[in-house]
Amino acid sequence: MSDAALSSLDEASYHPRLAATPGIALVLFGSPECGGCRVAERRLPSAAPPGTSLFKVDVRQATGLARALDIFHLPELLLYRDGHFHARLRCEISAAALASALHAALSRPAEEEP
Repeated sequence: MSDAALSSLDEASYHPRLAATPGIALVLFGSPECGGCRVAERRLPSAAPPGTSLFKVDVRQATGLARALDIFHLPELLLYRDGHFHARLRCEISAAALASALHAALSRPAEEEP
C-alpha cells in the first residue's frame, strides 16, 4: 500500500506534473463539500499499490480542467501511466477493488484522454 499523501494539482500544474511522473499515477477529482470525495481521499493512500503516485484536483478551483476532462461525477479517479492518460477507474476505493481495477485497466490499451 502507498502511504504517501495526495499532492494537489491545479490547471497550470496538471499536465506538466503528470508528464514528469514515471510509472503509475492516480488522480482523484473531488470537492471538499462532497462526502464521497472526502472518503475517497482518506482511503486512497492506503488502498493504492506501493510506488503509485497520488494526486488530487479540487474541481472548485480547477473547473476548466474538470470540464476539459469531462469530469461530471464526483469522486472521479483517472489512471496515468508514464505520464500519459490510460483510463478512468470506476471502483470502490479499497485495496482489493483498486488492485483489480488497475490490473484490468492496465491489461487493455490506453484510452484517449477526453
